[in-house]
Amino acid sequence: MAGKLKWVTDIEKSVLINNFEKRGWIQVSESDDWNFYWMSVQTIRNVFSVETGYRLSDDQIVNHFPNHYELTRKDLMVKNIKRYRKELEKEGSPLAEKDENGKYLYLDFVPVTFMLPADYNLFVEEFRKNPSSTWIMKPCGKAQGKGIFLINKLSQIKKWSRDSKTSSFVSQSSKEAYVISLYIDNPLLIGGKKFDLRLYVLVSTYRPLRCYMYKLGFCRFCTVKYTPSTSELDNMFVHLTNVAIQKHGDDYNHIHGGKWTVSNLRLYLESTCGKEVTNKLFDDIHWIVVQSLKAVAPVMNNDKHCFECYGYDIIIDDKLKPWLIEVNASPSLTSSTANDRILKYNLINDTLNIAVPNGEIHDCKWNKSPPKEALGNYEILYDEELAQSEAPERDIRSRSGQATWSSCNREACLPRPPGILRPQSVPRSRPRSFGHRDWGEELLVNPSTPAEFASERRLEWRQRRQFKKRRVLKTPQIEEPWSGERLEP
Repeated sequence: MAGKLKWVTDIEKSVLINNFEKRGWIQVSESDDWNFYWMSVQTIRNVFSVETGYRLSDDQIVNHFPNHYELTRKDLMVKNIKRYRKELEKEGSPLAEKDENGKYLYLDFVPVTFMLPADYNLFVEEFRKNPSSTWIMKPCGKAQGKGIFLINKLSQIKKWSRDSKTSSFVSQSSKEAYVISLYIDNPLLIGGKKFDLRLYVLVSTYRPLRCYMYKLGFCRFCTVKYTPSTSELDNMFVHLTNVAIQKHGDDYNHIHGGKWTVSNLRLYLESTCGKEVTNKLFDDIHWIVVQSLKAVAPVMNNDKHCFECYGYDIIIDDKLKPWLIEVNASPSLTSSTANDRILKYNLINDTLNIAVPNGEIHDCKWNKSPPKEALGNYEILYDEELAQSEAPERDIRSRSGQATWSSCNREACLPRPPGILRPQSVPRSRPRSFGHRDWGEELLVNPSTPAEFASERRLEWRQRRQFKKRRVLKTPQIEEPWSGERLEP
């Protein structure tokens, strides 16, 4: 493409605009000829609607797939994953294998979920099997924690129904659809607080599927210590990690924003649970991402003019089992801290380097396989073409017991072969105690780097040995690469 690339956006965020300006691209209006449009999900509906009759030319690219909502709308995501499971069952795939209780061995990564009002009777039946369970209700089309609440009694559902002016769940109504999911009431806690992971995943094409995982995700912490007590069900500062909710809390820290990098989470888990267990956890998370994308790939409109950067929300329970909570089509580009701004600026920069290599838009029909040096902080997570081309060799390795999920995923960019069992959950070892609080809580109070923190602890322990002549716990081993990284809890 000759000349400078022409861009337009309806999202006024500095991390976005600064990346465009850095490249020397030319800003134009929507009515002008443009090459690159970073648009909101509302705008993408208009661009691809039948009424507008607008057709993208070969030198135009947009940042959403036309029906992204198949993955990013809460009810449709669950619907597509359920369909995917059933299809694999019909095919007799080993991936659809179940245990003696009827649970999927390899595809049980979404909490039990029902759509309301359509599945109300099914929900009641499930609720009565375990009446002491807690459920979480979410509107299908909202974000940032809006409209979410927890229940543990059927009467609360009926009250909600009356309040929303619907007379019956049996008949379909025009009221907003909700999903109700079994609440993960045993989350992994750090410093006594609940957290979740925000991971960024870039999809350049669905058929064949090619996706990338961003290395610099982060954890979002609640500001109030977690308790499963029914008296705290209405306290969203205990249960919801969304920054849009937590920033209004009295204990919210505007310096670090209640966030950790995923790298620091790995460091913490390696120190408390072991490196092998931690690696299995993140392999499970990668498995979830790939399988969720494969679930929607058949129904996704794979327009060659499109790419998409998704925000995956993952919760880890106290058995170190990850759960997919939801996927966001427009992960927030608002910067809540200085480190947050750097992360999101780099995220956009690396995304553009893959979507628009060398700052030029090729014919949109190109294979969207950028050179390795263009990946930045992304790493390829799954390449369907590569998986199919190397399938015979992989099957041989699988039968001989030579292949592992780690080798297939990280080295060959392949999913776990059906012949290899999914890594089993390993019981979490109890975190080492550091006096009156555990390491995670100490770090949340004192946001130094992990290596600095460990160094301070080692000095303290040496002094205790010298003067008090009593045994103390050994420090967890901290790898040197972390010595210069600032911690963000």
